[in-house]
Amino acid sequence: MRESIVNVITSIFGRRLEQASHIDWILFFSALLISLAGLVTMNSFASENFYFQRQVIWILISVIVFFICSFIDFRFLRRTWVVVSIFSLSSFVLIILFVLGHVVKGAQSWFDLGFLSFQPSDPIKLVVILILAKYFTRRHIEIANIRHILVSGFYVAVIFLLVFLQPDFGSAIIIFLLWLGMVLVSGISKKHLLAVFFIGLASFFILWSFVFQDYQKQRIVNFVYPLADIRGTGYNAYQSTIAVGSGKVLGKGIGYGTQSKLKFLPEYETDFIFAAFAEEWGFVGVIILFALFGVVIWRILRNAIHGDSNFEILFGMGLAILFMVHFIIHVGMNIGLLPVTGTTIPFMSYGGSHLLTEFTGLGILMGMRKYRRTAHKDMMKNEFLGI
Repeated sequence: MRESIVNVITSIFGRRLEQASHIDWILFFSALLISLAGLVTMNSFASENFYFQRQVIWILISVIVFFICSFIDFRFLRRTWVVVSIFSLSSFVLIILFVLGHVVKGAQSWFDLGFLSFQPSDPIKLVVILILAKYFTRRHIEIANIRHILVSGFYVAVIFLLVFLQPDFGSAIIIFLLWLGMVLVSGISKKHLLAVFFIGLASFFILWSFVFQDYQKQRIVNFVYPLADIRGTGYNAYQSTIAVGSGKVLGKGIGYGTQSKLKFLPEYETDFIFAAFAEEWGFVGVIILFALFGVVIWRILRNAIHGDSNFEILFGMGLAILFMVHFIIHVGMNIGLLPVTGTTIPFMSYGGSHLLTEFTGLGILMGMRKYRRTAHKDMMKNEFLGI
């Protein structure tokens, strides 16, 4: 009797493990550890913390969504009409945002549902990856033709402008860099890269002259000379660099970050959580954090390379680019090397919108990993022909 019970239990767990064998556990736990590092950093340990409690809930929801997505067959995303429909719906949502959106810190970029707020510009980044992966999958052979670079740029420009006009300057820049990164991995020629650079430079001058608000211009000025107005627009960047430097080698200890816990460093749960982490964990903690992010990027790229088709490969590449851009911009603005744009750091900053987006992206990648060795050559041929 006892042996039969053991056999039943072994059989059940064996089936569960076999069903989850496609999940990259190294990737999952690395991302989860980064999220836990963010939790520890935003917790004051002295009283109830609104951000900490809400973030625990968001992490649990995001993990559940990750596992749900990991069991879905995402080959339906290869169909042109599916991706175009998602793109059209996303554009419509961004337009509706100008009418029904809730204004936070001067940006009309949130839907306020009462019990929660939702920022569409976060999941929109996954949509950008999908539309570019689909477009370049069918045209990667002729990518040397600059027409395809311009057409892909048009798709992204629609999203870019709708996000920029909210105005959400940080997300708009990330969307642009996401497009640029995916164009590069798709095989752009050097002369076309130079053309893109000059187009970007000309666009910047146009934006500076006719589009940028005064506070956005001031942020860029602070990038060149961050100490020009440390009591005004440069205050956040100045306090952030102080926090990072004060951590020294071993940090001040968990919960003992004076810059963050005494409110000298504003928004340490979101935009400046890296600075708060560096203050408490020091150089050693920062190296560990960098290593975890390195593992996440490495595992994403490794899974992408073994993708079932070019669509899966490009999606994984785009996901890696998205996380790298977020990480570089966030750390850069926390140590005074880049202007303050309100950019979160993946998995770590407070917020449900970006956290759900990031774990959903990983879940989609795991879902693609599940069928990465099963496609038939005829299927890939039909994909390139648009059938």
